[in-house]
Amino acid sequence: MNTAEDKLRLDKWLWAARFFKTRSLAKAAIEGGKVQLAGQRVKVSKEIAVGEVLEIRQGWDLKEVVVSALSDQRRGASEAQQLYSETQASISRRERESAARKAAGGMIDRPAQRPSKRQRRQIHRFKDYPTD
Repeated sequence: MNTAEDKLRLDKWLWAARFFKTRSLAKAAIEGGKVQLAGQRVKVSKEIAVGEVLEIRQGWDLKEVVVSALSDQRRGASEAQQLYSETQASISRRERESAARKAAGGMIDRPAQRPSKRQRRQIHRFKDYPTD
């Protein structure tokens, strides 16, 4: 962990903390507004410090994390988890939303099998798709 520096670029930290697999993915997420610092959109080169609060949206989940340490090197997952701590409110919200998604998933009526060739043609005709 980098203790000599007291600030680090946001995209480097997100990559080192293993939120994103590459720095270019971290950059795209920041530019897309998926990462916010204290509720505000930030630029990729924004320097963050220990104690700042980040909101990171990954898929369905919105994580609120507090920066605990800085590192510009990507290491193992156990070391990466020491770079941040997720707030209790964020954890409980994610668990609540996950349970709600699981409950709603049972409401979707899925077909028992794939449509046959004849059924597929009927679906295409109904939706007015051109057939091959």
